[in-house]
Amino acid sequence: MQDFAEAFLFAFRQIAGLDPDLLEIIGLSLRVSLAATLVSCLVGLPIGALVAVSRFPGRAGVIVIMNALMGLPPVVVGLFVYLNLSRAGPLGWMGLLYTPAAMVIAQSILISPIVAALSRQVLEDLFNEYREQFASFALSRLAQVRAILWDGRYSLITVALAAFGRSAAEVGAVIIVGGNIEHLTRVMTTAIALETSKGDLPLAMALGIVLLILALGVNALVSALRLTAARYAYA
Repeated sequence: MQDFAEAFLFAFRQIAGLDPDLLEIIGLSLRVSLAATLVSCLVGLPIGALVAVSRFPGRAGVIVIMNALMGLPPVVVGLFVYLNLSRAGPLGWMGLLYTPAAMVIAQSILISPIVAALSRQVLEDLFNEYREQFASFALSRLAQVRAILWDGRYSLITVALAAFGRSAAEVGAVIIVGGNIEHLTRVMTTAIALETSKGDLPLAMALGIVLLILALGVNALVSALRLTAARYAYA
């Protein structure tokens, strides 16, 4: 218990002292997660909006697939990306394996279905409210998509934050394609796993505390934005 307490205190000292190694790992984690979130939003939001405003044969099946893809196993995604980026793979010539770019690709594949499925749910409810107005104005499908994306922007920010939180907590896929290389591809989750296995509890606990604060901050921001969206809706 005394060793645990000492490790806990040392972890706080690392955070308060802005340890360079700690900051490097946190910085890379944030860059990778933010890049993956941006890519997933650019891909997932238009897909979710298009499905929300469209009615076509097999739509129910598409929605089922979108929802199912939210539960993609991270290690399977990591293996898929690894096989494609390895030297023997079709994209091996790009030399992206064991780089932050490979980690962004893996995380984007993981969270894009989450963005698409959640945004579809949000935007479909919004579309049902405006359906008659859209019909009266004879708006094109593209105009309808633009309208609901703009009107649902506060709710969509919460979707993006949820995707960011999922991305920041990912370990399985990134460790496969990133390799957890020191000063290159080591992020918070993979560093926690490595340092714990090595018995270096202070660094692992410091990173765990930062990751927990980040998760709590994201959830608090999501709640605040939902309240803002609710006030905006009833204003």
